[in-house]
Amino acid sequence: MAMKDYLVKALAYDGNVRAYAVRTTETVSEAQRRHQTWRTASAALGRTMTAGLMMGAMLKGEDKLTIKINGGGPIGPIVVDSNAKGEVRGYVTNPEVDFESTENGKLDVRRAVGTDGMLAVVKDIGLRDFFTGQVPLVSGELGEDFTYYFATSEQVPSSVGVGVLVNPDDTILAAGGFIFQLMPGTPEPVIEKLEERLKTIEPISILIERGLTPEQILEELFGKEQVKVLETMPVSFQCNCSKERFANAITGLGTAEITAMIEEDGQAEAHCHFCNEKYLFSREELEGLKKEAK
Repeated sequence: MAMKDYLVKALAYDGNVRAYAVRTTETVSEAQRRHQTWRTASAALGRTMTAGLMMGAMLKGEDKLTIKINGGGPIGPIVVDSNAKGEVRGYVTNPEVDFESTENGKLDVRRAVGTDGMLAVVKDIGLRDFFTGQVPLVSGELGEDFTYYFATSEQVPSSVGVGVLVNPDDTILAAGGFIFQLMPGTPEPVIEKLEERLKTIEPISILIERGLTPEQILEELFGKEQVKVLETMPVSFQCNCSKERFANAITGLGTAEITAMIEEDGQAEAHCHFCNEKYLFSREELEGLKKEAK
């Protein structure tokens, strides 16, 4: 039985460091299957979804967030939604992007994403209250870009590691990540120790490929005796689209638009960007929606 995807929230160094780690292999696999992304596109989408899940875990209750990354590269905008319940969905505008690997055999995510543009995060924290943070892309590899986002937009010194390993046949071998954040007043020796550790630790995707759990990833980062796990939660690819939602959207178009659909095609197909699900509406169904639109 394969290990399920899950996320760990923890503290380290006597509560001076807040940490998150997550395994997203199945979650990214689901996205890859739904969108049929090629390798480099999978890595870009998977890294963003992995960061999104951890950022979602920082929220509470019904809060949710949307990440938009548009770096001007060939994959076009990446859009990811996540919430506080461990649910994530996302897509890249052009899934069929891949290049020859770079010299060290790595997927060239920077080239796919582009570096001329922005990383934006919109948090929906209830009460019609939206928080929007936006930073220029500094790397295009995404881990560093999220690190820069936290430092600049949320003024929290953080480190973000996100990784996706892709098999030659485009399936996902391993995916996951970590985020840790320094609380105000973190002692200087702790900061120095962590900076040293970040220079020597293996890439996150390698740790996951080696079969390390999220807890063990945090232990690699901080040392076993330093990690205090607060909670774990399952994570997964979840889309909240439904035929009913699309029906409401079609009704909202008004009678003239619906009449045109019926006359031109005799049916309508709605397509969800986030999960690639398609919903077919027959002539009869459209006639029904047209009545409602009146």
